[in-house]
Amino acid sequence: MSDHPVAAGAPEALFDLEELTPRSPEWVRRIGVFDLETTGVDVTRDRIVTAHVGVLDETGSVIRARSWLADPGVEIPQGAQAVHGISTAHARAHGRPAPEVVAEVCAALSELFAAGTPIVAYNAPYDFSLLRYEAARHSVPPIEDPSPVIDPLVLDKAFDTYRRGKRTLSVVAEHYRVVLDGAHEAAADAVAAGRVALALCERYGDLLPAAVAELHTNQIAWARSQAESLTEYFVRIGRIDPLDPVDGRWPIR
Repeated sequence: MSDHPVAAGAPEALFDLEELTPRSPEWVRRIGVFDLETTGVDVTRDRIVTAHVGVLDETGSVIRARSWLADPGVEIPQGAQAVHGISTAHARAHGRPAPEVVAEVCAALSELFAAGTPIVAYNAPYDFSLLRYEAARHSVPPIEDPSPVIDPLVLDKAFDTYRRGKRTLSVVAEHYRVVLDGAHEAAADAVAAGRVALALCERYGDLLPAAVAELHTNQIAWARSQAESLTEYFVRIGRIDPLDPVDGRWPIR
């Protein structure tokens, strides 16, 4: 990914936490961030509307950033428009062709992975899975095995399992005193997720492995365990059938 100046309106370096401690792992010095806003929540069918890939330093400051607006080639449902504010007319008038956007997003992420830079994505299986299906749809070489990935949702559940309340990005960001202005805007969400990851490192650094590859592997097991626990709860309250468990594959499904 080539360097891009931080665009006007991009999130400022707001990281309302203590300075990272010596116990924080070395890989926090440079992290990638990734987020998509889409036409819906079905990773196999829905399409990318906006995307963001960036890089933060250990203070949470944005040092590289790139955002995309795509014409998804389909109508953007009213429900999705209400979330991210992008209408079908706007995407068609100002968005770039979806195949070009998908190819560039995949290339930007692949470059960071190739450099060994961990990429933070909140609820990573959603973004990486949808991107993989979009790549297949547009004959773009997909990212089949994204690694190393850091998912603040998985980490927060692992380290603070019994905290009550929702685990949406906005709620978790508030819990860790991370400013999130413009929720459901790809750049704002990506940067906030990165800062939440840094906040988790600051708080739980002594529990994190020094090697980010080991953390990636740990999250595979944690996500599977969390899905099993959620399945048991949903079955108990009659929300799902025992034969239709929550999918615990991570970071891609």
